[in-house]
Amino acid sequence: MRLTFLLIVFVQVFSFLAAAADKTMNLKVDHASICGSDLDALRASFTSLCLTPEYGGPHGNGVTQMALIGFDDGSYLELIAPVKKDAPKIASASDWGNFIVADAGPCAWAVGSTDLTADVDRLKKNGISIKGPNNGSRKKPDGTTIEWQTAQVGDNGVGAVLPFMIQDKTPRELRVKPSASVKGGPLTGIALVVIGVKNLDDAVATFRKAYGLNAPKLEDHKDFGAKLAHFEGTPVVLAAPLDPSSWLAERLSKFGESPVAYLLGTRDFAASEKSYRSNVETMWFGRKVRWLEVGKVGFSHLGIVSQ
Repeated sequence: MRLTFLLIVFVQVFSFLAAAADKTMNLKVDHASICGSDLDALRASFTSLCLTPEYGGPHGNGVTQMALIGFDDGSYLELIAPVKKDAPKIASASDWGNFIVADAGPCAWAVGSTDLTADVDRLKKNGISIKGPNNGSRKKPDGTTIEWQTAQVGDNGVGAVLPFMIQDKTPRELRVKPSASVKGGPLTGIALVVIGVKNLDDAVATFRKAYGLNAPKLEDHKDFGAKLAHFEGTPVVLAAPLDPSSWLAERLSKFGESPVAYLLGTRDFAASEKSYRSNVETMWFGRKVRWLEVGKVGFSHLGIVSQ
């Protein structure tokens, strides 16, 4: 009788854990994108910060090209711009065309997948709309063609609020390696993605539905002009305007909900302060934050955050 009872309890616990696992997935940042109309200008601005991007080549769409800054944790910043400046088809040929022509800066983010089909099915079971998988490619300067598959998650656009998913078809080390300018340095990778949203409660509900997350911590930050929600243990920070006339409200009106800032993790916050030009220190959710002086790249919200 006791054995039967224990068996029933075990089955119930196993079923609960299986159901919970089926709602969750890894939200580690694969990469975050920064859009602009001129790749040379983007590269120069980051190089001036001692974050030297490496040219990555044109995308398979024939319209956009990219450069990247790869970090030790495997994540990377992707700088996206047209192959030809003022290309007439850019607005329709790229998922982020409007961001590109307006030099909007942050435009999308992605998480990696080792089984895209299973992750797509899991999100669909959670009631989240999915588009894809779709094939993508890029030709590197050395002539190597790399390939991947992506899937758009949610209805706001590719990587706009919920991250799009990416799975490599060719070896990932062909897509990204730590860049020489940051390899072995104090910066570790993309730690937090700050997503501008119109309604904080709705956005929180969407993330919890998609990924089975616990309720986030909330803070008001007048210096950033936003009420923030952070899901602990994830890179997700949601930001809703505190003031309808703020820079964040204006950006949301122009571009809709999308990433508005990226925070880079560091293994040594003091060393990062010395190595990279930064502004006044602030605190987010008990962690030190400094915004880097990026220059004229269409935005200023790239920073470092302590562990």
